[in-house]
Amino acid sequence: MAEHEDSGLPPLAPNAQIIEGRTRRGKACRVVDNTGTVALEELQNLLQDLIEQDQFQPLGLSMTGGNTIQIGAPQTAHVQLGSDLYRLIVVDYEARIEGF
Repeated sequence: MAEHEDSGLPPLAPNAQIIEGRTRRGKACRVVDNTGTVALEELQNLLQDLIEQDQFQPLGLSMTGGNTIQIGAPQTAHVQLGSDLYRLIVVDYEARIEGF
């Protein structure tokens, strides 16, 4: 899978953990733990949840009141895995877990 240099995502850390899967439409997708600290079982559960919620796909967003739509804009959220809170960034077919 290609890196997202233009998305503003930080580069992959040397200890990044990657779990790969397939969307409901058969496209390759993955969860990247760029902190290297999340248990593999937690990553697998997160991947399955994101697949079930159909979160892996290029999404279009417009700024409130804007006249343009930006396809493939990163979607950000916060996710608790175990007892820790992380930043979750989804771009197309990759979900990236980052620390704060």
